Formats: sequence, structure tokens, C-alpha cells
Amino acid sequence: MSPVDLSNLRARREAVVRAHIEAEAVQHDVAATIATFKRPNYDVPALGGVFEGVAGLEELLRNLLEGFPDFWVKESRRHHADDAVIIECTLGGTHRGTFAGVAPTEQPMRVPAVLVFEFEDDALVCEHVYFDLATVLRQLGVIA
Repeated sequence: MSPVDLSNLRARREAVVRAHIEAEAVQHDVAATIATFKRPNYDVPALGGVFEGVAGLEELLRNLLEGFPDFWVKESRRHHADDAVIIECTLGGTHRGTFAGVAPTEQPMRVPAVLVFEFEDDALVCEHVYFDLATVLRQLGVIA
């Protein structure tokens, strides 16, 4: 791939990632978040693994946004790989609804995370989300 083609591919992928984060963490729009995928698929090991298809993503995102209605993502670094855009970030929000089976605590959470947006050409096919759930649960006062 020529340097120009590679630059164009990276720009198209970044546009998808920006639209995805905007839909999920700013607009809190589940349908718009799902629409950024060619094949809806989240891999979130801290929450039990893979969530596939529209129904799986709707469940995951509704749980997240009901649990943290002010959910946000603050990007700190961005990296490119052959088939991915990798975002180092902080995830945050206030626990105002049930999340992962935990009743609301009204406590804030901030947790470092890595988001790996996997692509086929310029089509998003999976988001891998890595964060430490124990850190979140400590911040919410659920564990010591």
C-alpha cells in the first residue's frame, strides 16, 4: 500500500472511531453507536466476553448508559496497527443506575482503559475494551 493510500485508510478509520466515540460517550445514542459497525461486535473481558449482533450490543450499551448516564471517554493517546486503531483513554461516569448487577451507588468512577477498534479495510468489525473491573467496583464502594 502506498503512503498516500495508507494515510487515506487511517483517516477513514479515524473518522469511524470518532463517530463511534461521539455516538456512545457524548450523544449516548445506542443506535448510532451500533451503526458505526459493519458487523456489530464488542469484546469486553471484564464484563464476561463477547457481545454480538444488534441485540447483544443494545443490551451492553443500554446497561452501560443506564448505569452511568453521564458516561464519558477521555482519549489520551491514539495508535495505528495494520488492522486496528488503538485508543488509550480514561472511562468515567457517575453510577446512577444498575450496572453489571450492581445497584446504583451515586459514586463516580474513572478507570484507565484501552480500546482496540478492529477493522476490515475501513469497516469496523469489533471493539475490544480492556479495563480493570475491580478498580471500578472499589470506586463504587462495592469491594474494599
